[in-house]
Amino acid sequence: MKKVLVVEDSATARAFYRSTLESAGFCVDEAANGLEGLERAMLDRYDLAIVDINMPKMDGYAMTRELRENPDLLSLPVVMVTTEAGEQDEAKAFDCGANYYIVKPADPGDLTLTARLLTGSRP
Repeated sequence: MKKVLVVEDSATARAFYRSTLESAGFCVDEAANGLEGLERAMLDRYDLAIVDINMPKMDGYAMTRELRENPDLLSLPVVMVTTEAGEQDEAKAFDCGANYYIVKPADPGDLTLTARLLTGSRP
């Protein structure tokens, strides 16, 4: 079973991602901010990270940059999910090392398909 780390400060959004991904067969862990997410990523092995941009303590951009600077986490796929819909926000996400960018609210089907594609898992 593929393991996904959801890093999101909104408990409601974390519950939505958990429900959507677990119903698609993924194992899901959660973190409430980028610093906690980075610590979890360093302590466990994940097949995918879904990261919000606007969070306390460490935002998604900083977290993704930290992941990309760590040789052990360099290849972890990162999907940024955010309310920031501007082209400059998307460009900044990719510049930080994100593999994919989704504007909230995330469509459950798109989220599941993206997770399957980036983890190589089958329906």
